[in-house]
Amino acid sequence: MPQSRSFAVPFLICCAGVGLFSIMDGLMKGLSLSIGLYNALFWRALAGSVLGLALMLATRQKWPVRAVLRLHLIRGLAVSLMAPLFFYGLMHLPLAEAVALSFIAPLIALYLAALLLKEPVGRQAIGASALGLIGVGVIMAGRIGGDYDLAAVLGAFAVLLSAVLFAWNLILQRQQAQLASPVEVAFFQHLVMLGVFSLAAPLWAGIPPRTAAPLILLAAGVAFTSLALLAWAYARSEAQRLIPVEYSAFLWSALIGWFVFDEQLTFSTVAGALLIVAGCLIAARFKPKASLPNAPHVEPGVA
Repeated sequence: MPQSRSFAVPFLICCAGVGLFSIMDGLMKGLSLSIGLYNALFWRALAGSVLGLALMLATRQKWPVRAVLRLHLIRGLAVSLMAPLFFYGLMHLPLAEAVALSFIAPLIALYLAALLLKEPVGRQAIGASALGLIGVGVIMAGRIGGDYDLAAVLGAFAVLLSAVLFAWNLILQRQQAQLASPVEVAFFQHLVMLGVFSLAAPLWAGIPPRTAAPLILLAAGVAFTSLALLAWAYARSEAQRLIPVEYSAFLWSALIGWFVFDEQLTFSTVAGALLIVAGCLIAARFKPKASLPNAPHVEPGVA
């Protein structure tokens, strides 16, 4: 197969995966606004766990060994903290703005990799991080300026905190990609999330209305499909060639936010997103190949 064609297929599959993740973000925002953040997370985790179990049985996945189970548990706990923060931000911010802020995660991952994996951080990476932080500042300045909305500001800080957790999630994901299949990863992620969210079920869980049930099932199905598509693409092409595709999530989010939620795209959001993306691309360009993530997803729409 010609080299151009061998890259074209993973490129298109990656585009589809990113688009589906953005649709999932929109579904979760709508569910969180209609049935509450906790119930949206709890019932989607339940639906995702049932779907994952069915896929584990259908594909005859082997039960992971103890070391891999421990990694699944740690990552699931990280996602259980990250997801409420990110989707809380989605409830109070335009989709495009929340996604733009979340793009800071790969830059944070540089320093976590240095701390946890003892990887070097070069001058270019430090400069790229500064550029990304300026982008965050531009978005936050646009949010705080003008009509001051405390809930929206808190939502922006929640997304930034979720990005810190997602940066750690990227480090865990690099280890996980070598040890487990996408179906196994998605199943245990949903299962651990279900276990965590079930702790509050006696107090907060409520039966969702019939109109919400199809959206919950759709959100779970879309999350699984997008994760599988991205894993397939990254297994067949270099990460550094596909990472730029991930930033198309901003365009998808802007479109979904405008069409579904009547959200306006501001100049500060666009300018800040461009600065953050430029910083991430500079960091990816100059990072040693050995330190590139095996299967990164730079926008924390939680699978």
